[in-house]
Amino acid sequence: MKILLLGGPRFLGYALIGAARARGHEVTLFNRGRNESDLFPELEKRIGDRDGDLSALEGGRWDAAIDTCGYFPRQVHASAELLADQINHYTFISTISVYSDPDHQPFDENAPTGRLEDETVEEITGETYGPLKALCEQAAEAAMPGRTLVIRPGLIVGPRDPTDRFTYWPLRARRGGAIASPESPAYPAQVIDVRDLAEWCIRMAEQNGTGVLNATGPTQPLGDVLEACLQAGGSEGRLVWLPQDFLLDQKVEPWTGLPLWLPGVARNMMRASIDRALDAGLAFRDLEETARDTLAWAESRPADYEMRAGLSPEKEAALLAAWEARASAS
Repeated sequence: MKILLLGGPRFLGYALIGAARARGHEVTLFNRGRNESDLFPELEKRIGDRDGDLSALEGGRWDAAIDTCGYFPRQVHASAELLADQINHYTFISTISVYSDPDHQPFDENAPTGRLEDETVEEITGETYGPLKALCEQAAEAAMPGRTLVIRPGLIVGPRDPTDRFTYWPLRARRGGAIASPESPAYPAQVIDVRDLAEWCIRMAEQNGTGVLNATGPTQPLGDVLEACLQAGGSEGRLVWLPQDFLLDQKVEPWTGLPLWLPGVARNMMRASIDRALDAGLAFRDLEETARDTLAWAESRPADYEMRAGLSPEKEAALLAAWEARASAS
């Protein structure tokens, strides 16, 4: 099968290329050639820009396209419309952030998605990101009706993750000692290894799968996730569970300041139904393997690398000291 990958060969793109080649497929890359351009020199590369220069795609022929970098509906519609006569199948990688009401139960693919008063807006913020992705989904289906698969991943984790939103935890576990942890061991957590997601995406493209599917891991207690990180790091670390009111009082930033933590009803974003994806063959490796491989990759980065998420050692120490002081005073 010939696969066209729209997007750079970073994180998910890197894993998709690996999964496709492992299954004997031929991969062509379309992107601006600005990030990780030295990777995969043996692959065909078509250089262009989704903002007005899709000419490099003209005249090509592929069995399937996988779009990992569509953020605005105008871009997605233009790409899918141009490719409609050149491909058989289009996979659009969306996000679980399209959902507007995490308290909606069951939290499945039929849950309401976000909307924008101005659907032409092209500024990505915390408020527009999800609704824009929902519009991108519609744009892809409109351009290629009946031939489009929409995948809504949850938090994608694993080696090469540029966000550090999961990477923080196995690295922090490696250091040991008292580890500031959000709320309680029972707090819900839901992640998916990028390699599991990529392999499944390729198989779905092979099958010309269509529709909308959530794609993340099973909901599990955060305590189990962090214990897997401790095991991966061979650490004697001790998890210190800090309640929501204390974390908010201490101005700890949810999600980025303390990764995997979403206070209040937002925690339901970690309870998405994945029944459809499971029925379609989505499977997962052991979380300790993910943590171990993520740790090995993270420790290979330059020594002066600055983390993009998580508490600095100084801030964590101050947070734990404040908690001890509060506990002593009560």
